[in-house]
Amino acid sequence: MSVPDAARLVLATHNAHKVGELRAILAPLLPGLEPSAVVGARDVGAPEPVEDGVTFEENALLKARALAAFTGLPAIADDSGLAVDVLGGAPGIFSARWAGRHGDDAANLELLLAQLADIRDPHRGARFVCAAALVTPDGFEHVETGALVGTLALAPRGAGGFGYDPVLVPTGGSRTCAELSPDEKNAISHRGQAFRALGPVVADLLSGQGAGG
Repeated sequence: MSVPDAARLVLATHNAHKVGELRAILAPLLPGLEPSAVVGARDVGAPEPVEDGVTFEENALLKARALAAFTGLPAIADDSGLAVDVLGGAPGIFSARWAGRHGDDAANLELLLAQLADIRDPHRGARFVCAAALVTPDGFEHVETGALVGTLALAPRGAGGFGYDPVLVPTGGSRTCAELSPDEKNAISHRGQAFRALGPVVADLLSGQGAGG
């Protein structure tokens, strides 16, 4: 599969939920950028690299480097997960495969809640963590991070979002991330924080490409 002619930036994810979420976050930061200029890894037929880093930052850079090399375009990647206080920061980088099978959200949630079944509310603190990396084909690299702190519900609630969204209640709120609207979630999310911080760097880069008109 070839890179679309209009593409200016590639998001290093095969997850359709993330592509939509990241486009929504980047859109107000890059008003001169056409939607067709931002594509996902699936759109360009890019393979998924092995994520063998030991931190979110390492894995984000690994994915962005691989995609920039594959496409010859600036690439953005994020790596994110859930860090639970009483589990010493786990699942962490293993969040997507906590139950043993990558991307099985239902199994991951079931295992996590079973592990925390006897943990009382005051000790159910957790946070979503995200590292977002920008890598260009000429070797420029920049990483930003974000975190959404909250507590874990006793059972999943809400039909929105993905991953562990149905069990994290942001601090100061009463609804899980899966009960928030996309706009509400993007405004406070770990990914939103990281990508908003990365946005000005991406905007400078793309304005240099002439993407702003």
